[in-house]
This record gives sequence, C-alpha cells and structure tokens, in this order.
Amino acid sequence: MNVIEALHARVSVRAFLDQPIPAATLQTIFASAQQAPSNCNTQPWQTYVVSGAKREELKQRLLALVTSGAEPNPDFDWKVYYEAEHKVRQYGAANALYSAIGIERQDRQARQQAMIRNWEFFDAPHVVFFTMEKYLNIMGAVDTGIYAQSLALLLTEHGLGCCMQGALGQYPDPIRELLDIPPSRGVLFGMSIGYPDPDAIVNRARTEREELGNAVTFVD
Repeated sequence: MNVIEALHARVSVRAFLDQPIPAATLQTIFASAQQAPSNCNTQPWQTYVVSGAKREELKQRLLALVTSGAEPNPDFDWKVYYEAEHKVRQYGAANALYSAIGIERQDRQARQQAMIRNWEFFDAPHVVFFTMEKYLNIMGAVDTGIYAQSLALLLTEHGLGCCMQGALGQYPDPIRELLDIPPSRGVLFGMSIGYPDPDAIVNRARTEREELGNAVTFVD
C-alpha cells in the first residue's frame, strides 16, 4: 500500500473486533511514527497507549465522570464554534454518521448515547492519548497533529483502524491520575485503535471532501 492508497483507505472507525494488536506490531508502528516532522525537531508528543485492564479501568472512570453531568475541563481550548462553510461541513459529517446508524436528527437521547461511545473507546482494544507540555500551545498542537496523522496512515497500512477523538481531551483528570501524567503536561486528544469490525454498520459512514479549487490556491 502506498501513501495515496492509505489516504483514501483511512476512515474513522467506530466499531472494532475484540482482538488486541500484537505488541510487536504496535512497537513497529509507533517506532515508524517517530519519523513525523516537527518544528525545530522538538518532537513534543508524549504518547500513552493504554490496553488491557488499565484501559478498562480508565473507561469506567471516564464513563462515571461523563454520565455524572460534570462539565468538560480540557487542558487546552476546545471551545470551537463553527461558522459558515465549516458549520455546513460539521452538519454533513454528523448527518453521515447518524444516518449510517439510523438515528433521526430530532432523537437527542440516541445522539447522546452515540456520543458516549467515545469514552467507551468504541470497544477498541487499545486507546492512545496524545499529551504535550502545555506551554508549547499551538505549535505543539500542530506538531502532534502531524504525528497523529502519520500514525493513522501507518495503522491503515497494517490493516488496522483508528478514530481520532477530540472528546478524549475533554475530561483529562482521570487520564492524568491513572497514567501519572505530570501537571505541566496536558492531554490534547485521543485515538481508539484496533482491527475494524467489517460487519458494523457504523463503519460504513463516509464523509465528503471539498473540491480542490475550493481548498487550494495555486499561485505562480
């Protein structure tokens, strides 16, 4: 599989098989992702791959907090209010997902239950948390995003799937406590990874991409 094929094959996976990824495969993928570029080669990402009993414990802690009605308290600014074409694309993505799983627009309870699946890691056997020193701010976030995309393509190449989840950065306290993350470091976002369930309807959801002319300007 080449890079173009991986880009077209990668999708957000929200249902996984109950099949852990071999440790050697994880090591290979994450070692390769270290080749991702970063500003001044700072490599700001500090990554945690949580599996097994620790993953289950963290899931239970997060679910308890989220379902208690607690307000999100992210380490970084996640208060994004989309406007104009960005809001249109956001609605399009939501419509693609909820239509795939048969949830009507007005069914708020069903949509909330679908949202909670984020903190169940969509039943993936592994969940990845991307952290960085808080002082790095936007530049560190850019570098970490590039690193996460590199991981996503590598996972695709190995026949694996992932879902990048901003939601996993909204309640950092249980994550910090369980993983013993120092106070100077923030939880930016997360990613559920594993073998995609080929029979899951939710994995059939597809989003559209903007036409090249609306996204890129070539200047001579």
